[in-house]
Amino acid sequence: MIINNYGFTDFFEAQTMQEGLIPARVTAVFKDFFKVVSDDGEHLAKLKYVAFMGAMNTELPAVGDFVALESHPQDTSLIHGVMNRKTVFKRADPGGGEQLVAANFDYVFIVSSLNHDFNINRLERYLTIAWDSGAKPVVILTKADLSENVAQVVTEIELIAYGVPIFAVDNLSRSGFDEIESFLKPGETIVLLGSSGVGKSSFINSLSGKSLMKTSGIREDDSKGKHTTTHRELHLLQSGLLVIDTPGMRELGIGQASDGLGETFQDIELLAHDCKFRNCQHGSEPGCAVQDALTNGSLSEVHYANWIKLKRELAYFERKNNPALQRAEKQKWKAVHKALETQYKSNLKARKK
Repeated sequence: MIINNYGFTDFFEAQTMQEGLIPARVTAVFKDFFKVVSDDGEHLAKLKYVAFMGAMNTELPAVGDFVALESHPQDTSLIHGVMNRKTVFKRADPGGGEQLVAANFDYVFIVSSLNHDFNINRLERYLTIAWDSGAKPVVILTKADLSENVAQVVTEIELIAYGVPIFAVDNLSRSGFDEIESFLKPGETIVLLGSSGVGKSSFINSLSGKSLMKTSGIREDDSKGKHTTTHRELHLLQSGLLVIDTPGMRELGIGQASDGLGETFQDIELLAHDCKFRNCQHGSEPGCAVQDALTNGSLSEVHYANWIKLKRELAYFERKNNPALQRAEKQKWKAVHKALETQYKSNLKARKK
């Protein structure tokens, strides 16, 4: 069956659906329509309005989702519901809440180029989101032909990406691709994550063995590539591998990825267990194991600073989307301002005397 070629495993087959509906996978999302593939082939579909009335953004179909479909191959099919997801990739929505990017993938391929645009802090951010998705992260370093420091960069990544596979590749010569292909199996789905211009489209073309995606060169002044991918789409390669490409996202909020943060910074989380106080904030408290590690040099200050930054971002997102936390924060600052005002009035009276 066609749908089996698109990753329809026992996990999804075990889910029941209304009689007369068939399973389909979303391969692309547009403004008002979805491209889906089922045993009836690939065609357009739209939401059955009643089924999704009042649904949140994260409850709507995303690329990679399996859906219950009322199939009309010669017309427009209707999506009645979204099947339970195996994994999901979310980002903080600038308008508040979370935005679904992709679903039901086995690996998150974090693509970063080995040129001047390489950024270890951004990589830690992507690792946090990858771990939180429920899938396994893999680091892909493109443009290996342009770098003389491949081994050094790989070592640097290994220090912060514990147990994560790392592959350095050259998209033009296909150097390094044999290792990747032996790592993957037909029917598995990968989603690509990375900034604009790191070579994601070229990577897909090299992985597939043909030109599936439009590509552009890199700018000589800053070594940054030009943005080419404009929407999310799932591709079935000749090898049987499924690839979800995503537009480059230089600024990517971590949303509610608390589990992913703990996985990415597990070295700091382990150190924190040895702190003297259970509620240690890892700043100036006595007996802080994290600060001790910073002092003796066993913990990188850059790694620690990025952890603090992402923790604050996570806390801000939680406050922003949690009315109870918003009220608590408001009350806290009211109390602070009231105490300052009381102190000011007391000092003023003392000066008048």
